[in-house]
Amino acid sequence: MIDIYTDGACSGNPGPGGWGAIVIIDGQQTVLKGGLGETTNNRMEMMAVIEGLRYLPCKSIVTIHTDSTYITNTMTKGWRRKANLDLWQEIDDLVDKQSVTWKWVKGHAGNPLNELADSIAFKESQSRITKNKNKIEENPTLFDETLSHVDQTGNASMVDVGAKSSTFRVAKAEGWVHMKPATLNLIKENSIGKGDVLSVAKVAGIMASKKTSDLIPLCHPIPVDKVSVEIVIDESKNAIHVVSDASTHSKTGIEMEALIAVSISCLTIYDMCKSAERTIKIDGIRLLKKTGGKHTYNI
Repeated sequence: MIDIYTDGACSGNPGPGGWGAIVIIDGQQTVLKGGLGETTNNRMEMMAVIEGLRYLPCKSIVTIHTDSTYITNTMTKGWRRKANLDLWQEIDDLVDKQSVTWKWVKGHAGNPLNELADSIAFKESQSRITKNKNKIEENPTLFDETLSHVDQTGNASMVDVGAKSSTFRVAKAEGWVHMKPATLNLIKENSIGKGDVLSVAKVAGIMASKKTSDLIPLCHPIPVDKVSVEIVIDESKNAIHVVSDASTHSKTGIEMEALIAVSISCLTIYDMCKSAERTIKIDGIRLLKKTGGKHTYNI
C-alpha cells in the first residue's frame, strides 16, 4: 500500500506558488516539491497530486491524502470541471494507470504529514516571490553541484544507476526551424522534391528517439514507452515549430530522448529543404519539462 500526502500554496492567487508531495512506500518517505512564478492555489494542489502519481510504477495501489475539497470532490463526487482542464486530463491519465483512493484530511488540524506537505508547499511559494518572473524556474529538488558524467579524475564516466528505483518519467522538448516564406509555401503545398517534409521529419524524430543511447555516448539505453512529435507551421514567424513528448518507466531518462527527437526532426526538415534554401536556421532547441526521478524541471 502506498500513501501520498499532497498540498499546494500560492501567494496572491494568482501569484508565485509551490507544491509538496510526500510519497510513502513501505515506510520509506520521499519528498517531492516544486512551484511556478505565476500560478494559482488550485493548480499547485493539482500539481502535487500529479507529481506524486508520476513517481509511482504503474498499477500501484495508492491513497491520496489532501486537504483540497476541490480535488477530492471533483474526483469522487463529480464536481463540474470549469478550469484547469489540462491538469485534470493529466490526473485522469495517471489515475487510469493506478488504483487510487481519495481521502480528504482537514488542513491545519495536527496531521503531521499534512502539515509537512503544507510547510513544503508554502516554502516553495515563498522562495519564488523574489525571483525574476522571466527567469527559467526549476523544481522539485536541488540540482547536483557536480557533473554526473565526470569522475573524480576528470575523465568521462557512465553513471551507475543500478541501485536506483524505476519511476515513471515524462519529458517535453521543442525546437524551431526558420526559413523564407517561399520555402514555407513549398512545404505547405507539398512541392519539395524529396516529398512530404513534415511527415518524414516526424517519423525521423520518433525513430531517432529510440536510438538515443547509440548517438549520445554516455546515455543509458532505456525502454521508451511512448514518443510523439508534433510539427506545426507558424506563418507569423516564417518557421516550423517542433515539439516532442516522451515517456518511460525506467531508472533514468527521458529528457535526452525528447531532445533527440526534436533535434533530428529539425535536421530532417533542413535536409529535405536545403535544395530550396541554404539559409534555413535551426534554433530554440530546449527542454520544456521533465518529471519523475530525482529532478523535475518546468519552463
